[in-house]
Amino acid sequence: MSTISRRERGSVSSEETRGRSRSYARLRSTARQFLMFGLVGGSGTLVNLAVSVLSKKTAGWAADISEYDVFMNLLGTDYNIRWFNVFMAIAFLVANTWNYQLNRSWTFRGYSQRSWWRGFFPFLLTGIGAFLVSQIVATLLMNPSSPIALSPELFDDSTGLRTKFYWATAISIIVAMPVNFIVNKLWAFRKPKVRIVKTEVPG
Repeated sequence: MSTISRRERGSVSSEETRGRSRSYARLRSTARQFLMFGLVGGSGTLVNLAVSVLSKKTAGWAADISEYDVFMNLLGTDYNIRWFNVFMAIAFLVANTWNYQLNRSWTFRGYSQRSWWRGFFPFLLTGIGAFLVSQIVATLLMNPSSPIALSPELFDDSTGLRTKFYWATAISIIVAMPVNFIVNKLWAFRKPKVRIVKTEVPG
C-alpha cells in the first residue's frame, strides 16, 4: 500500500487551490464582461428605441402608416408581417452596429484580432438570432389573442408612455440580451488561440 508524502500532499493541495483561483478569476471576468455588455446593451436599447420611435413617427407623418398595419402577407397564410416588425428591423440594424463598435472597443477589447468587417459578420449573425427572439416576443406582446399580450387597458396608445409598441420593443430586447451575450462571447469576440512554438537549441 503506497503512501503520499507531505510534499506530495502539499503539491496536490496547491494545484487544487490554483485551479479554484483560475475558475474564480474566469467567473469574475465573465461577470464583469456581462456587466459591461449590459451597459453597452443599455445604450443600444436607447438607440433602438429612439430609431423605433423615429421610424414610427416618420411613417405616420409621411404616409399615414400605423405600426399595426400589414406590411406584407406571409405566402398566402393567415399570418402577416406588420409595420412594427419593419420598424424593429430598421432599429435593430442601427443599434447592432452601435453595439458592435462599443463592444469591440470596450467590452471585448483585445479579444479579437479580426478586421472590423470580419468581426462584424459573426456579430451581425448573432444579433439576427437575438433579433428573431425579440421579434417573437414582441409579436406575442402585441397580439391581443396571445396569452402574454400587453393589457389594452393599460397600454392603450393614448400617450408615449402607454404605447404598446414601445413597451413590447423594450421588453423583447431585454429578453434577448443574455442569448446575445453568450453567443458573442463564444463566437464573435472569442479569444484568439495561443500557439506554443517549441524551439530546439542546438547542442
